[in-house]
Order: sequence, then C-alpha cells, then structure tokens
Amino acid sequence: MTLPALFAFLHHVAAFTLVAALAVEFVLIREEITLLAARRLLLADLVYGAAAGSVLAVGLLRVFFFEKGPHYYLHSAPFIAKVSFFALVALLSIYPTVVFASWRPAVKLGQPPRADARKIRRIRSLIHWELAAVVVLIFCAALMARGIGVLV
Repeated sequence: MTLPALFAFLHHVAAFTLVAALAVEFVLIREEITLLAARRLLLADLVYGAAAGSVLAVGLLRVFFFEKGPHYYLHSAPFIAKVSFFALVALLSIYPTVVFASWRPAVKLGQPPRADARKIRRIRSLIHWELAAVVVLIFCAALMARGIGVLV
C-alpha cells in the first residue's frame, strides 16, 4: 500500500467518524436530557472533536505532501469551498460543545444536566445546519476529485 493511499484511507475514516458522531448528537439531543443521554452526548462530542482534528491534520498532510500538491488544491474552487464549509461546520459546533462541556460537573455527580428547551432547540438547529453543510462539503469533494472548477 502506498503512503498516499494510506492517508486517503485515514482521511475518509476520520470524515465518516465525524459525520457519525454528529448524527449521534442529532439523535440524542432532545427536549429532556437524561443522565445517560448527557453521558453519550459528551462522548459523541469528544469523538466529533477528535475526528474533526484528524480530518484537518490528515487533510493538510495530503494537500502539502501527497496527492497533487498545494498548487493544484489552492487553485481549485471546489477545494476552497470545501475548506470554507469545513470551517463553517467548526464554527457552528462551538456553541453545542461549550454547552455540553458545561454539563460535565453535573454528569460527574450522577445528575442529569439542566438544559432549558430553548437552548436544546438552538443546539438541535445548529447540528442540523452542520449536517447540511457537511452534505455540501461532500458535493464539493466530489467536484474536486473530478477536477471540476480548477482555476487557472
């Protein structure tokens, strides 16, 4: 197996893990958060963060040391859009992560976190937007992989 293929594999595994963790968060976030749901949300968010960091790190390695090189990618409109949507997803994830982290003390004491319905709806909406942005990101990746939108 060549090194570029290994890094492509790692990039895809990290990306699929990110989407799976985000989907788990979307399913678990409900009007009433039980202790078990809070524990699972904290774990899912930890996995999500690790996967996002891995996607970014492996993606940068692929751009600068493998594949077609930075000149190609930095002149690809779909790549620029893909990175922009990745940044958008990261920004949208800040609020849910901060809220989940604020639940940690209660969860450590074996108590369900206090979360008002408005805050839960906001988190659910943000996660929904993150998932929508990921769909667009995947479309950009497909365009990029086919050489569509290369800026000369």
